[in-house]
Amino acid sequence: MEFSTQTAPGPALDIRPLTAGFGGEIHGVDLAAGVDDATLAALRHALATYGVIFFREQRLTAEQHVAFAERWGRININRFFRAVDDHPEIAEVRKEPDQKINIGGGWHTDHSYDEVPALGSILVARELPSAGGDTLFADMATAYETLSDGLKKTLEGLRAIHSSRHVFGAASGHQAAEVVGDISDRIGNPAAATQDVSHPVVVRHPDSGRKVLYVNPGFTLHFDGWTALESHALLKYLYQHATAPERTIRFSWRNGSVAFWDNRATWHYALNDYHGERRLMHRITLEGVPLS
Repeated sequence: MEFSTQTAPGPALDIRPLTAGFGGEIHGVDLAAGVDDATLAALRHALATYGVIFFREQRLTAEQHVAFAERWGRININRFFRAVDDHPEIAEVRKEPDQKINIGGGWHTDHSYDEVPALGSILVARELPSAGGDTLFADMATAYETLSDGLKKTLEGLRAIHSSRHVFGAASGHQAAEVVGDISDRIGNPAAATQDVSHPVVVRHPDSGRKVLYVNPGFTLHFDGWTALESHALLKYLYQHATAPERTIRFSWRNGSVAFWDNRATWHYALNDYHGERRLMHRITLEGVPLS
């Protein structure tokens, strides 16, 4: 494993790992009260170390959600999701009882289709079903580290094309008649889905220093310079490898839960197993830095 050996800055946090090195629940931090510089430094280190961090029993207003996010950096105003009323910084992730399709119901990492991918997202539970609606996360640093040396060498010379067109664009499956009525009140603005970008398949995480596998089933189309057909078999193998049970965790939401994942180091998958009930989440996404 290539964990950073840097000593954690700031106050000692009560972190309860979900696995050895991936995913951590942080207790004893009241996000609504705001975080001082020392605590923020400790949280940054925790996010870089664990990839995704979770908080329980939080009582965040929309204004406090925005204030916490702004402590980390600039907020990305989502151009496809419906925003929360009076809070354009917050994207609404919602499924009504009569809707069959959820948002995020497949493995992906947010904003890999952008020239500068997002740092991460902070998701707050607002309304939850009586059961179901968990979120899965995959560890893309360990996914890379557990590949063979030969495959690592091959991948480090490759780039991949990521796009938003096939997911959010006018020609996407979302425009099919049976789907439009189900999501048109939640996802829109297909004219903004014009992103096609090339990223390295293996990137060095800017904070942890670990090498990370940076492709995903949601937005990666093919390897740069390869056809989609040529790319299919290798991408399929990488996706299966990354989502092996030992490289994933499952987070069960409760009222007051907050998840903060690093888009450079993780995938996530919102399970769609609560038909007939409402689920409402508020998401803020943070701007990142160029990857290399």
